[in-house]
Amino acid sequence: MTTTNVPKGHFAVYVGEEQKKKFVVPMSYLNHQWFQDLLSCEEKFGFTHRTGGITIPCIEEAFIALSSCLHALYLE
Repeated sequence: MTTTNVPKGHFAVYVGEEQKKKFVVPMSYLNHQWFQDLLSCEEKFGFTHRTGGITIPCIEEAFIALSSCLHALYLE
């Protein structure tokens, strides 16, 4: 993963069992407990991605739903 693919103030995560789908999310998500809980899953289950990116072992649809909720919260 190169930094040119990720805008300033954002970071990339790989989601799902196969970790093939990359999502770019705002750094502000790191402050929210829901997102921190997802990151703790990575530590607990030991998922790693071959490029060294952050991985989240959840269903892609669940991640999209959570991201949508966080996006709405941060727009308020």
